Amino acid sequence: MNILVLFVAGVAVFALASRFYARVIGRNFGVDPAQPTPAVVKNDGRDFVPTRIHVLFAHHFSAIAGAGPILGPTIAILYGYTPVWLWIVLGCVFFGAVHDFTAIFVSVREGGRSMADVSRTTLGRTSFVMFILFTIVMLVLVTSNFLAATAVSLTSMWPVEKLGLSAGQSFLKVVTAADGRVLGVIGGIASTSVVIITLLSPLLGYLIYRRKMNTVAAYMLAAAICIGSVVAGIYAPISLDPKVWMVVLSVYVMFAAVLPVWFILQPRDFINVQILYAGLFLLAAGVIIGGLQGAKMQIPAENIAQGTARLGMIWPLLFITVACGAISGFHALVAGGTTAKQIATEAHAKRIGYDGMLLEGVLALLVVLALGSSLAFDDYLALVWPTAEQAKLLPSNPILAFSLAVGHLLDRTIHIPQALATVFGILLVEGFVITTLDAAVRLNRYLFEELWRIAFGSDERVPGVMRHAWFNSGLSVVLMAVLAFTNSFHALWPLFGTSNQLLAALTLFVVSAWLIMHGKRAIYTLVPAVFILVTTCASLWLLVKKYYSVGNTLLTAAAIVLAVLTLSMVAFTIFRLPKVLRGERAAAKNGKDAVSA
Repeated sequence: MNILVLFVAGVAVFALASRFYARVIGRNFGVDPAQPTPAVVKNDGRDFVPTRIHVLFAHHFSAIAGAGPILGPTIAILYGYTPVWLWIVLGCVFFGAVHDFTAIFVSVREGGRSMADVSRTTLGRTSFVMFILFTIVMLVLVTSNFLAATAVSLTSMWPVEKLGLSAGQSFLKVVTAADGRVLGVIGGIASTSVVIITLLSPLLGYLIYRRKMNTVAAYMLAAAICIGSVVAGIYAPISLDPKVWMVVLSVYVMFAAVLPVWFILQPRDFINVQILYAGLFLLAAGVIIGGLQGAKMQIPAENIAQGTARLGMIWPLLFITVACGAISGFHALVAGGTTAKQIATEAHAKRIGYDGMLLEGVLALLVVLALGSSLAFDDYLALVWPTAEQAKLLPSNPILAFSLAVGHLLDRTIHIPQALATVFGILLVEGFVITTLDAAVRLNRYLFEELWRIAFGSDERVPGVMRHAWFNSGLSVVLMAVLAFTNSFHALWPLFGTSNQLLAALTLFVVSAWLIMHGKRAIYTLVPAVFILVTTCASLWLLVKKYYSVGNTLLTAAAIVLAVLTLSMVAFTIFRLPKVLRGERAAAKNGKDAVSA
């Protein structure tokens, strides 16, 4: 099928959903632009900061649009492009965008509190504790997964002849593989770019938040930093061992999780989102031009038999493999952890939450279309699903598979040299993997601080060292590093996807309870909550059996902990909801009686 048809159809559905479905949901919630938000009421210059819509959208979008909407579709397209396309489109409209919009809105109405904290109001203290424990485990899985993926991709190599370069070229550093092939070191340029962007982020943060730099000037400076970092990478690529990269990134995120959001987190996201915007534009242009040129999908429309053999049954595995591209529980953590604390007016909740998720869906669609039309299926299998013999030379590297597809597409349609476009593809992923890492570790820091308050009864009883942000940031980083050092990306991704979707289901249940308590219809959130819960519980059962059968004690234990917490919280929710309903009805009756009197 022509890729332009698939792209236009998906975007049209998203546009209609934003125009009509999102407004229906917003009216049901009672979005009120005149109601002061926590950022305005609690403005403390650190966590609660009223932020311009463009800056906050950039922060939120770059935090949620990490590797997930790229890696998930890249792995799952093994099932064929049709089921992946359908789940991205329908999942975004009825599941993911609703989840993000509602999570932001409820968190704003609850004073910028996290979803875990909101669960204490709606479902009680026990649910609150279980939600925190579940979220901590899930965030450790998120960060360890992305840390492992980053270390592999920043050292990516591919035969120079397949990049359209000669063996004597000077654009990339080269190494000679054991089989005699000359490999270009693609990841080195992206590595230099990542380092430069990180080092210059505090300068941009100072100019925006302390010197009140004009938005247009800030965009221009961010774009200049992006371009300059890539040019510097071409002339001075950084090459480190994957394990060294894990250590470097772990140290960075520990600091980023403690420093004020304006100092490094927000400006780094603001810079990186320029790359993501450029990537979206170039990918969209490539797909449109390619479609007009007659480009068609080369990957099979349906490949369920092979997908089942390597990934597992299409249900439930497809729905947890394409995680962030359709719905993601991690987004609720970003919504309550940072976005709700910075949103200046409730009117922005729909634009940042619902439309932000739809834009992520567009990115996921572009990934599917670029891969399906521009990467030979044999190369795809060798890169993402290598045989044992192939993996000895080049381990599984979905980020490189996506980047090569970008290189082929942009070379053929916009005439950007294939090698340069491939480097851009890696950079497109890398910047957002790292922004996800620092945001997730920061969120885990908050959760550990809350957990200690619960465990010891109050702030005053918590031992001094455990109250310190550096201790909780360091604990989050150590747990992340242990999992990343001891497990491969392929082993971690299914458990990450399952925990991520389970958190989305739990968030939707909490939101539904909140809506019921406030006399609002919860059908928009309850239906997706039930579907995702059933799907992910089935996936979790399969993963427990798989990890146990191969003797992976650490991941088996993590899967069992997630299962116990999930089933306990679901049971408690079922027990608690009738009380919530009775309380809501009683409040409504008392209100009517008071009016009559």
